[in-house]
Amino acid sequence: MGSHTQNALTVKAIAASKSPKLRDGGGLWLITKGSGRYWIFSYTYAGLRREMGLGPLHTVGLADAREKAEEARKLVRQGIDPLAARKEEQADKPKLMTFGEYADGFIDSAVKAGRWRGAKTEARWRNLLENHAKPIRAKTLASIKIKEIIAVLNPLWGDKQETAEKLREAIERVLDAAKVEGHRAGDNPAAWRGNLELVMHKPNELTSTDHHAALPHSEAPAFMKALAGVAGVSARALELCILTACRSGEVRWAVWPEFDLQAKVWTIPAVRMKSGKEHRVALSDKAVEILKAMQAQRVNELVFPGIRDKKPLSDASLSKAMKSAGGKGITVHGFRSTFRDWSTEIAHAPREIAEAALAHAVGDRVERSYARSDALERRRQLMGEWAKYLS
Repeated sequence: MGSHTQNALTVKAIAASKSPKLRDGGGLWLITKGSGRYWIFSYTYAGLRREMGLGPLHTVGLADAREKAEEARKLVRQGIDPLAARKEEQADKPKLMTFGEYADGFIDSAVKAGRWRGAKTEARWRNLLENHAKPIRAKTLASIKIKEIIAVLNPLWGDKQETAEKLREAIERVLDAAKVEGHRAGDNPAAWRGNLELVMHKPNELTSTDHHAALPHSEAPAFMKALAGVAGVSARALELCILTACRSGEVRWAVWPEFDLQAKVWTIPAVRMKSGKEHRVALSDKAVEILKAMQAQRVNELVFPGIRDKKPLSDASLSKAMKSAGGKGITVHGFRSTFRDWSTEIAHAPREIAEAALAHAVGDRVERSYARSDALERRRQLMGEWAKYLS
């Protein structure tokens, strides 16, 4: 394959020729393979003869092929191998990935990094993203729009509300990560605030039963008074739960090294948090008082030890303490809603401070900067007011 005169071919000559190999010169050839005709650029690099495909004739015309061949010649003249250069360029370009491929990889890396507390979390994520998100799994990440998200959520919305909300959150997280990795651009179609909330009814506006029945905040002080009269470790754990607005599991599994009673701070490690991020809790004086009383009767690392050796309290034991204090039909988790409503309606706390106190992943940039600084002192003030209100 020599390279004598260049530009030997014409569009007409190509159309008329049945020859399996046509030479344009300068290393550019048109060859017939199967039923298609393809451009190749033939060159010598480091003493070796190499061939590089430039594309099929039906998408790459004669002029385009010449341009591509010229670019490749330039590289050869600069001492660069065009094939190696192309490989490098392709490696830099993110592959068009489907939602399913990316979601599976997202879960795998979370498991590998130990970001989740156990097999249960992994199983839940896999179920959500493999089964419930099936309609969007084959779509490329960049092509997913709001209408696709709504189509995925609608069958569950209002019927299996908790699953629907978890599914929306999971999709939002995956699409956020995909954006960071350059697989998509623009707003997240699965975001709730300022987005899906405008087209889908808010969960609590649905007639379906609330999955975490909450006590109205006006009744909380009377409940706390009754709870103070209930004896036992479970009742004290429930008190701390309510005072800190933490989740039941966060309190039940609490161990002494997490607490700094001097600084009045409880640091819950990432592995024990639903969000997978470390959370600092500002402790009110009342919370510290309960903890000091528990410390005085300490038997092991657990702040609220269960009856069995080295085992924490069960979730049921907190519910039992709740019933003993007259809290029928409400849940431990519901107290987080009670706190949330109180902080808006009574304390008039800024939304981002209340959300940070609940360790919720918050929305916009301003809120995320609060989450990073975690605004501990502003939350300390809020938790102090909450304790005062409850007493």
